[in-house]
Amino acid sequence: MSSWKITGFASKRDIEAALAVHQALCDAEQWNSDIVVSGFEVAPDRPNDWQLDAYCADDPGKAELAAIKVLFEGQQPKLKVEKLADEDWLTVSQQGVEPFAEGRFYVHTPDYPPSPDTAHRNFVMPASQAFGTGHHETTSGCLAILDAMKRSGMNPRNIADIGTGTGLLAFAAMELWPRAFATASDIDPVCEEVVEHNAALNGVSLGSAEGALFYTTADGTDDPLIEARG
Repeated sequence: MSSWKITGFASKRDIEAALAVHQALCDAEQWNSDIVVSGFEVAPDRPNDWQLDAYCADDPGKAELAAIKVLFEGQQPKLKVEKLADEDWLTVSQQGVEPFAEGRFYVHTPDYPPSPDTAHRNFVMPASQAFGTGHHETTSGCLAILDAMKRSGMNPRNIADIGTGTGLLAFAAMELWPRAFATASDIDPVCEEVVEHNAALNGVSLGSAEGALFYTTADGTDDPLIEARG
């Protein structure tokens, strides 16, 4: 199925303000949910130059363009509309995703073999609809911090991975503290199947006992299980 993208360029301040307006409209249920919006910096060496993308299933008309313009106060960015080529985005997401090592962890997709280094704990993470294959700095940075926590002598009895995505960080924490009670959650229901699949691939036990991972779909920490385990 084809999709379309509306793109506008502006300063970081203006794009962040537009995203705040977008969130307020979503909260008030006044936003067309068929239009998906994201904003981000153009390049690391240009931190003030940002881009706003809006995705539509159909060719955007005056109503869709007007909705984007409402997000901006004052000067309006010039909007570009393009039709996106049909792609297998799962395959595309795996292209160029090479293995990497972070601390004692080695993360790779099924397209690559595990690390032969016995000092590494290998995790195989297929590309999926869930976030957290480890290749984004936020995930790899957390792997580094977990490794540093272990080396510092920390010994937690309860672990919670809130917004787990693929389950990778929960798996890594369980590797470091195998007798802890581990909980993983995500607001996106698709993550439950992804976590179960990845747990099976990586030899991670599921369940409520110590040394096993208990998954729940939850909105942040607002969940009875998370509150009880906390």
